[in-house]
Amino acid sequence: MNASLNRRIVAEATGTAMLLAAVVGSGIMADQLSGGNQAIALLANTIATGAALVALILAFGSVSGAHFNPAVTLADASQGGLAWRDVPGYVIAQCTGAVLGVWIAHAMFEQRLFMLSQHARSGPAQMFSEFVATFGLVAVIWGCSRRRSSAVPFAVGAYITAAYWFTASTSFANPAVTLARALSDTFAGIRPIDVPGFVLAQFVGAMVATFLFRWLVPALPETAPDVVMPRSEPIQR
Repeated sequence: MNASLNRRIVAEATGTAMLLAAVVGSGIMADQLSGGNQAIALLANTIATGAALVALILAFGSVSGAHFNPAVTLADASQGGLAWRDVPGYVIAQCTGAVLGVWIAHAMFEQRLFMLSQHARSGPAQMFSEFVATFGLVAVIWGCSRRRSSAVPFAVGAYITAAYWFTASTSFANPAVTLARALSDTFAGIRPIDVPGFVLAQFVGAMVATFLFRWLVPALPETAPDVVMPRSEPIQR
């Protein structure tokens, strides 16, 4: 593994860990302070997640592209922006970082480190919501990165903030996030049995958005290396 790839993998793991610490930690804090008002708790969780996304993409984008999401990584690779040989390293780093982020949140709030969620998120409407959430996320990334890459962190944060409220699933839109949140029996959790349906819907949503934007923007493969944020070092294919 070359030095550049090492740096990118560490950036993906660290960024994803911090994202999950924000998602789960803010969920725990919101649940504790909202007095049982689920709308207030969700609003607090939403604001923290959206703000963290903007900050983390800005911080790590120039190193790894700031994917933090296996669906985004596969979409990038499918358009030639990331070498396929680098995909396993990215995905493993994202999933590992996501689980670590959940444990960080648990430790900060004196929760049990190891647990499984009991929060049911099942049914066709929830799965369709995840398709819509991930389709929209990847569409925003493709649409903005080709014309105004500097706007991507803010566009992604804004979209996720909105999607928390307009999707029935509260917009996980990320297989690594979904997997890790199954390990947290807190406000942000999801039952392990519901994870496969969410993940399938997320990958399908990302694929459909990618195909759509390849048609909408025919020059897409020529500029694919800047999928989320421009990287400081070119990818060696």
